[in-house]
Amino acid sequence: MVAFKSRYALSRPVFEEQAKLLLVVAPYYKEITDALIVGAQSEISAINAVSEIIEVPGALEIPTAIAMADKQSDFDGYIALGCVIRGETTHYDAVCCNSNQAIQFLGLRGLCIGNGILNVENHQQALKRANPALGNKGAAAAAAALHLIYLRIKLRKSTNAVGFRTREDGITSEKSASSDRK
Repeated sequence: MVAFKSRYALSRPVFEEQAKLLLVVAPYYKEITDALIVGAQSEISAINAVSEIIEVPGALEIPTAIAMADKQSDFDGYIALGCVIRGETTHYDAVCCNSNQAIQFLGLRGLCIGNGILNVENHQQALKRANPALGNKGAAAAAAALHLIYLRIKLRKSTNAVGFRTREDGITSEKSASSDRK
């Protein structure tokens, strides 16, 4: 057995303006998701951010709800919370894979999402991951969303000359044409 080493955790971000997050919860295993919500809200309140909660029928509906909210609201970030426990069929694999891939896709589109959907083998594993004394995954998902929001703000405010440069930065069409030929 490999010895467990402590994990590094980033410092909590500090925001100039209050961040607003939406918790999208699939409460199929309510005892578990309630604990995840407590963890997420604790992390959110620790930096004086605000949040709202909506519920959806299951983990597969979480990404759809996030996409809908992003089009129709002004949330800075999203926290996906739910629990999928392996059963006797392959439905578990489909739900885990598809919900996680959809959340990943939304993240790659620029949404700030903390994924707190537990994918576990049994109820005991879920309880352990929702336990505040053992590192509540709802809190971890909230921390991830908050760090992504902070990163997006930081990148937007960056004054360093990174990325694309415009003609105003000293690149003329003649220079760019000659660099294209190289």
